[in-house]
Amino acid sequence: MTVELSGEQLEMAETRLRRALPWSHQEADRFKDVLVFASDEAILKETIMKSSVIDWTQSFCIGMYHHHMETFKAVASEKDVSSRKLAVCHMMRLEDVSNLPSIDSSGISLSSLDESHVGFVNQTWKFGDNAAVRMIRNMLANFPSCCVLDAEGKPVSWILTYASCAMGMLHTLPEHRGKGYAKVLVSTMARRFFTEGYPVYCFVEEDNEVSYKLFKNLGFIEDPSYRETWCQINDF
Repeated sequence: MTVELSGEQLEMAETRLRRALPWSHQEADRFKDVLVFASDEAILKETIMKSSVIDWTQSFCIGMYHHHMETFKAVASEKDVSSRKLAVCHMMRLEDVSNLPSIDSSGISLSSLDESHVGFVNQTWKFGDNAAVRMIRNMLANFPSCCVLDAEGKPVSWILTYASCAMGMLHTLPEHRGKGYAKVLVSTMARRFFTEGYPVYCFVEEDNEVSYKLFKNLGFIEDPSYRETWCQINDF
């Protein structure tokens, strides 16, 4: 069932959502996920304009429903700040853990990432930069991650969780590709999320055929009604 919220109700929902987030305001002041559900563009625009979550003086990256992109860009223009589209992504989800194929992870050492790996992840991420460090640090401190360790105990493949609960930043060092590590990581995280009662989904860039095929082969299905657009604000 879809319920249309008024501007006041959206503001109240935003306040309650912020209280539920596990991060501090200090950690979230540059990178935020703002989820706005509104069928009326005028209400959406007003909500974005008045949102206390967004600090327009900072440089940050934001994800939104693709159809809302033009409205968001219009607000940014009115506030005289720059906006640049980074990527448009498919949303893929796994409805049933039984759809995951059987994957042999014997002989593979799995662990999780910690704050000491922030710089390493940032350097290998396509959108990594000085500002992204804050978001990655928050992700590693507050949300699940999984990695494959080499014989020396160093991560060679990993996957993180965004604040929206989507899996992401899946990466394997070039010299360790072709060993099935990505399949093991996605499967491990998916089973964990299912066990803990969380949705299992991810966003894959439209031109990333390798990742798209990987998740499809693991039983993920694409939601054709949704596209996620990532935008950079104040690209200092």
